[in-house]
Amino acid sequence: MTQKRKIILGIDPGTVIMGFGILACDGNRLSMLDMDVVKLNGKKDMFERLGIINQTIQSLIERYQPTAVAIEAPFFGKNVQSMLKLGRAQGVAIAVAMSNQIPVSEYSPKKVKQSITGNGNSDKEQVWKMLNRIVPLKHTLRYYDASDALAVAVCHHFAQHGTIPSAPTKKKKAARAVSSWETFLKNNPERLRK
Repeated sequence: MTQKRKIILGIDPGTVIMGFGILACDGNRLSMLDMDVVKLNGKKDMFERLGIINQTIQSLIERYQPTAVAIEAPFFGKNVQSMLKLGRAQGVAIAVAMSNQIPVSEYSPKKVKQSITGNGNSDKEQVWKMLNRIVPLKHTLRYYDASDALAVAVCHHFAQHGTIPSAPTKKKKAARAVSSWETFLKNNPERLRK
């Protein structure tokens, strides 16, 4: 029985810069189809920017036919107005996916970083470097919002398959596939804290 190819649209919502990443999954083989940002003019009316987000997400859905949408949850900061705007952008993206009958999953920034680097406190550059090891990337990075969106898509893939990446290394003997946390812990009991 062959597995159907899955396409995940990852979104890093924003009202000035919105990142998106399109990930193709053929079993455990991952490839990036697209990764970029939509730059929105901060001087434009908020509702006009939300309309552009709506149109962009709809266009991406029509072009790539994703089987799932993964979106980063808002980071809770001190600025209430920023949180409100970010929540609106996220809501529009979710509504477009739902109106196209595409399942949506939400991941916290910490969860995304943890799934990519193994450390929920990693910085954006560390996430980008690990993404380069997990997914063959052809792009040069212009905005971390784009790599954050791709990371959300990869996080969703790992969450659905219960897998963690095994980063390729230069030393062949060091490269060992780890299929799940359970396998990792069984093979490395000394790493378990008591």
